[in-house]
Amino acid sequence: MATTDVDMKSSDDKSKKVEEPEAAPAPPTPFAELKANIALIERAVTTLEPRFTHRVLRSLTAQRRKVDDKVLRNVIEDVYSKDAAVKDSLLGWLPNAASKDDVSMEVDVSASKSTSTTEPLPETEVYLRLLLIYYNLESPTTRSSTFKLAHETIDKIQAWNRRSMDPLAARVWFALGRTYERAGELSDIRPLLLSAQRTASLRHDDECQAVLINLLLRNYLHYNLYDQADKLVSKTNFPTSVGNAQLARYHYYLGRIKAVQLNYTAAHTNLQQAIRRAPPAKTAPGFFQAVHKFFIVVELLMGDIPDRSLFRHPVLESALAGYFQIVKAVRTGSLTQFQSTLSEYRSQFTEDKTYTLILRLRQNVIKTGVRRLSLSYSRISLRDICVKLNLDSEEDAEYIVGKAIRDGVIEGKVVHEKGWLECGGGKSGYGPEVSDVFGRRIGFCLELHNESVKAMRYPLNAHRRELAAAEGAREREKELAKDIQEGDMDEDDMGDGDIF
Repeated sequence: MATTDVDMKSSDDKSKKVEEPEAAPAPPTPFAELKANIALIERAVTTLEPRFTHRVLRSLTAQRRKVDDKVLRNVIEDVYSKDAAVKDSLLGWLPNAASKDDVSMEVDVSASKSTSTTEPLPETEVYLRLLLIYYNLESPTTRSSTFKLAHETIDKIQAWNRRSMDPLAARVWFALGRTYERAGELSDIRPLLLSAQRTASLRHDDECQAVLINLLLRNYLHYNLYDQADKLVSKTNFPTSVGNAQLARYHYYLGRIKAVQLNYTAAHTNLQQAIRRAPPAKTAPGFFQAVHKFFIVVELLMGDIPDRSLFRHPVLESALAGYFQIVKAVRTGSLTQFQSTLSEYRSQFTEDKTYTLILRLRQNVIKTGVRRLSLSYSRISLRDICVKLNLDSEEDAEYIVGKAIRDGVIEGKVVHEKGWLECGGGKSGYGPEVSDVFGRRIGFCLELHNESVKAMRYPLNAHRRELAAAEGAREREKELAKDIQEGDMDEDDMGDGDIF
């Protein structure tokens, strides 16, 4: 019985020794996050390290979703003293729905009391004003007062004129542009943005300059002012030291301008850069979809077919449904399917600003259809081409076929008297053209071989010198061996450098 008791005690001790998994720490509250961000901003100003301010601004998008009027009221009352004039002006931009009793229930008593003896820095006030702008912009009831708040913040920033405030000022300018866009008054803010862009350029303020250039480009493209947008791009130098978010926007706008100007290669390059520098698809799905819409259309205009896996992306699958039908119509050369898809998704293409670019794809669809017909028939009448490609008249068909022959899309000739197209047909693989091609290829290979041989430089007769040196060494060895045998020379008389 004693042994069983001991065993039971030992098993109990082992069970006690098993450590229980530690509970995960609770995430910080929005109030604590804002307080930590304010401390980082003050640290950035005192240590002259803007990276702390950039760290705060990177988390701005996530915090905007958590912050409400109660949290903002608590933070303002905690940061500023009781009799501060700034405190009353900031609290005046908050709705009066929440009472102070409700607010005090959510925050600890120790945290609600202000422990700072000095007034906060102006950067702290700009950060709180930025949060107030975004909060009022989301609420329909307070959206009208956002204009006054944003302009008042801009005036304060320009009056202070502190370089440590540049990253925050750039975000305030972006919020001001967003406010005018929500109200549908983008044309009213254009003179203010142009003046601010000139000032930022003279001060070498890269953050504000990048944001203002992107706001101006967005403003011009919203009203289809592509010439003015192109002049702005040519007259300004976009700073490359800014973050990837602003660079992605700039390349996106630049790609749209180049696409309208028929410079599809440059547009394709810019849109690729925008996709590579853009945030992840789940972080910014709207921008990710907008860039890919223009990217697909530009790729079709270049004569390429986008990858099918692109349309299976979970973020792009539903947004690119109409563009997938356009790709299928271009790939098969079906003008009927192209016209039906264009009429079905016309409202979406117009909203996406891609309708005029998609209209240019009609010639690509016709060229693909003509090419398929030329490969299927050795001779086909122009009337049948009109029926199969859904063209208006035989004159249009003759013009399109003639242009396709001149551009090298198909091989054949149009017999105008008989009204048909004689296609080139399949070649036998022999003839002067084929021999010329093979001759050029053989000449290229021979030239490559000759150049490779010339590049292999070796010293002349180097191997002969090595053979002569080896022969001389053997002769010396024979002479030494003969002298030793004859007794004229002992082994001790030989030097260390000689070889026996």
